[in-house]
Amino acid sequence: MIDPLTQFVTFTTIIATAVMAASASIQGVRHTLDLFGATLIGVATAVGGGTLRDLLLGRTPVFWIEDLSYLATAVPVAVAMYFVATRLPSGNGRRLRLLMQLDAIGLALFTLVGVRVALDMSTHPAIAVVIGCITGIVGGIIRDVLCNVTPSVLKEDLYATVSLIGGGIYVLSAPTIGGTLSFALCFVLMLIARLILIKQLIAAEE
Repeated sequence: MIDPLTQFVTFTTIIATAVMAASASIQGVRHTLDLFGATLIGVATAVGGGTLRDLLLGRTPVFWIEDLSYLATAVPVAVAMYFVATRLPSGNGRRLRLLMQLDAIGLALFTLVGVRVALDMSTHPAIAVVIGCITGIVGGIIRDVLCNVTPSVLKEDLYATVSLIGGGIYVLSAPTIGGTLSFALCFVLMLIARLILIKQLIAAEE
């Protein structure tokens, strides 16, 4: 019988994959890429962090090769979001705002998934937090670099910090309140923190 927490992590990874693919597709539209380019970046972003995580942990074949459901999620989501984003009016910040909100969700989800996967492999809790951060931020780095944009982690001090703190809280709280409840709590805290920061960043630019 499959452990409920394992099922939860698998489901969450699929959601995170979809969210990051969508954010990357929007970034592609913002930089006038065609459908193929936006989709390619969407897939690379969706699986990039988890791929590096698995390689660092010696977990091969990496998750999206072992289970095709992740590619089956990333590709159609990236394609669909491309057409949605092309219909959003440009120049008013709506695309950027949506991108950053999706990125906030993806950062929180992938961070916690990365921590959980590392812990399940008996990795030291401190290393698990670092692995979680890597899982959370690498996809966004790939997305921005491929679009010739300075990655958020290099210009926003609290981008990786939110990931590290969220992962640390999860490691400390999971043994006490349970993995699933801790996951949900840390996700909410990380998402709220990022949304507040995003609001401040957008207000500063306006």
